[in-house]
Amino acid sequence: MAQEFKLPELGENIESADVLSVLVKPGDKIEKEQSIIEIETDKATIEVPSTISGVIKEVTIKQGDSVKVGQTILIMENGEDKAKEVPDIKKKQEKIEKGKIKDDNKAESKQKAEEKKPSKMNKQGAKTEVLELKLPELGENINSADVLNILVKEGDTIEKDQGIIEIETDKATIEVPSTISGKVVQILVKPGDKASVGQTILKIESGAETLKKEKTEAKTITEKTFAKKEEGEEKTVEEKEIAKGERTAFKPGEIDNQPPIMRDAAPAAPSVRRIAREIGVDIRQVQGTGPGDRISMDDVKNFSKQLNEGRTITSGVPVQQEALPDFSKFGEIERKEMNKIRSTTAVHLSYAWASIPHVTQHDKADITELEQMRKAFNPKVEKEGGKLTVTAILLKVISSALKVFPKFNSSIDLNKKEIIYKKYFNVGVAVDTENGLIVPVIKSVDKKNIKELAVELGNVAEKARNRKVSLDDLQGACITITNLGGIGGTSFTPIVNSPEVAILGISRGDYEPVFKDDEFIPRLMLPLSLSYDHRIIDGADAARFLRWVCEALEEPMKILIEG
Repeated sequence: MAQEFKLPELGENIESADVLSVLVKPGDKIEKEQSIIEIETDKATIEVPSTISGVIKEVTIKQGDSVKVGQTILIMENGEDKAKEVPDIKKKQEKIEKGKIKDDNKAESKQKAEEKKPSKMNKQGAKTEVLELKLPELGENINSADVLNILVKEGDTIEKDQGIIEIETDKATIEVPSTISGKVVQILVKPGDKASVGQTILKIESGAETLKKEKTEAKTITEKTFAKKEEGEEKTVEEKEIAKGERTAFKPGEIDNQPPIMRDAAPAAPSVRRIAREIGVDIRQVQGTGPGDRISMDDVKNFSKQLNEGRTITSGVPVQQEALPDFSKFGEIERKEMNKIRSTTAVHLSYAWASIPHVTQHDKADITELEQMRKAFNPKVEKEGGKLTVTAILLKVISSALKVFPKFNSSIDLNKKEIIYKKYFNVGVAVDTENGLIVPVIKSVDKKNIKELAVELGNVAEKARNRKVSLDDLQGACITITNLGGIGGTSFTPIVNSPEVAILGISRGDYEPVFKDDEFIPRLMLPLSLSYDHRIIDGADAARFLRWVCEALEEPMKILIEG
């Protein structure tokens, strides 16, 4: 029996991935859990294992493709059904040749020649007809459209008004619905084709009684809506707008009677329009940022978020880039395409910076004694395969601080005007890789000791640099730590990783003269920078939080007593 293996769910808000390599080929016998393709998402590079075993009949994707969640990747065959099928076909053919049974194919061909719309009987004995579904009128002076997507496949049973293809004219992107219900027997267009008005796009097998009823309804609606004016009678402004596709022929209260082709005539895919409807966004108010002002899912999300924040909507993105000059006239240049991680980071951080009112609080911790203890205990940690670093120690400190200051372990839901407080303590750690910034997440930090955290931190950082992190490694952070101390600097302003509300930046520690006991003495001071979301966290809250972290580094007993 042939089985389709489809791309599984990849994580929150991840709808597609780029295929880096295909690890199998047609004819290969694979086992369950065997890796079949390597993909790159917005967050990581991972290998996708098969959930079924068998012999590969067909590989439907190739290196460089962008595949969507739920898209078929492989078709596998175990050969059992095929073996059963062959004798039946052979036996049937022998009977046809001997005249014992009729050749259905010949009979059907003969019938098609006699009738333009053939009738036959379905399995229940009801009369059916195979009908041609043609591309309907699209508006005044619009004779054709580009096919963007086919929303059904052969064998599907569809309902009246169900979207069947998505097309794009010079005015809008439209989802074309079926005017009848039935079974799709043939699709005559494909994505990329240019379809003309009146061209057959599908053949549908429909019950005769259902067809008669639907034809009558469709004719009534069409006649009412698009009734031609008598010769010499001038059209109204409203009728001209309808003909051009600039508005619908019905008032809001009559939307159910509206001709399907005129619904939601916005330059957006059906899935984007559906999401807009679900979250209460009028898609006609959204400014698209794609080619031809096409509206993307991100445009709808940005519009909704900015709308809920009470901002004035001027575009689908926070800032529009100004046109760049021709740099080549000043000297030699080289252009390199952004990788998936870098481009996604750019978009996500642009949104975070534009939507979150950032404030950064700076402080310094005296880690003179802590550094002595770190060096003393590091050999024990190294025996377990880890390295005792300031970041590993701060993981434990931060998880304790979140318990003392629960507001920092929250997220804001502007749609519901609620604050979501989390009862778990996961900490993301930014890792610098050659492909860009990756933030693996250490889970349940409060339940692990510093030695365990140091070992786990080393492991996930190595996986991140080798592009071997899993999707689970990148999800669920409550707060993020980013350490630039190994490079240098005295302070910086890290960007909050939405939907978190705070991020802790670590700069390089250095010895400074500190006045203590009537004299200046050298102390190792560690600069810390806390950026936070001012919609939830006030300045006093941030100052107390960061001071608590500094004191916990200076007096570790604070963690045992308060955290």
